Amino acid sequence: MSDRTVLHVKGRVLVGPEEVRDELWMVDGRISYDRPAGARDVRTVVGWALPGLVDAHCHVGLDRHGPVPQDVAEKQALTDRDAGTLLIRDAGSPSDPRWIDDREDLPKIIRAGRHIARTRRYIRNYAWEIEPEDLVAYVAQEARRGDGWVKLVGDWIDRDLGDLSACWPRGAVEAAIAEAHRLGARVTAHCFAEDSLKDLVEAGIDCIEHATGLTEDLVPLFAERGVAIVPTLVNIATFPQLADGGESKFPRWSAHMRRLHERRYDTVRGAYDAGIPVFVGTDAGGGLAHGLAAAEVGELVTAGIPPVEALAAGTWAARRWLGRPGLDEGAPADLVVYDEDPRADVRVLASPRRVVLNGRVVG
Repeated sequence: MSDRTVLHVKGRVLVGPEEVRDELWMVDGRISYDRPAGARDVRTVVGWALPGLVDAHCHVGLDRHGPVPQDVAEKQALTDRDAGTLLIRDAGSPSDPRWIDDREDLPKIIRAGRHIARTRRYIRNYAWEIEPEDLVAYVAQEARRGDGWVKLVGDWIDRDLGDLSACWPRGAVEAAIAEAHRLGARVTAHCFAEDSLKDLVEAGIDCIEHATGLTEDLVPLFAERGVAIVPTLVNIATFPQLADGGESKFPRWSAHMRRLHERRYDTVRGAYDAGIPVFVGTDAGGGLAHGLAAAEVGELVTAGIPPVEALAAGTWAARRWLGRPGLDEGAPADLVVYDEDPRADVRVLASPRRVVLNGRVVG
């Protein structure tokens, strides 16, 4: 397709869950709902069009051992793109994926900088490992480096305790979150367990990743404060395997991880029912493959979230939450076309007919 080609999508354009149009045009990489005057070289794609999928917890440039070379990171981004994910919130990485901004053929990326963890309380080679007295300074550093997000490690295994426990004292997170907000950044935190959540939410955090420790008594607090969760259920599915691997050394932690896994769907459905914002994220790039956003939407449906709402959690609603446009007039033409209506069956998301990025067919 040449730079002068006008791309025309005809069929059903899902601008929103209920707002459906018959067609759209893409001119100079932007969306228009008016046929461009004098268009001659027109390519038409027929099907059901959605805004590009969102993976709100993804790690481009990271694998289970730490940072990866740029060519490997490129393959990760291309895998996500070809599966229809065109907007990524990079939820912490020791690599700087800023170079992706210069690539018209790769998904848009929102960086959260590098994870900030307590010393020896996270995966080796992933995070800045610091003590509480340095937390404000490191949060300020990552707020300035990122794209409006900072990522904390809120809990991890305490080897002396033999179980998950909170990483930061209340005063430290209050000061750090206040500093991030002063600098215009939102803050999210990795949290598996229960005991870090109350302090983080009351300290003003904006989002919790995984949130497997969200209990009934904490749900009203999350709902009242409007704190979002990104459950990463495709990753939580690995908890039994992790528990098996650590049982001989940390039996208490192992049993805890199994309990969190067993109640994962009830946790997510309870959050949704209470009005807590829930968004799609996969945790790809650690030990998990890329390109799983469609599978995560399916997991939200399995948890009991209505299909259209689960779809919104990875498209329209997620884009609003992240401050990025959908299929709006004049917006970048980032969309995915399917053979059938994904609102009727979210499994359709796994098989895109066409992937369009910046107005060009890339898959």
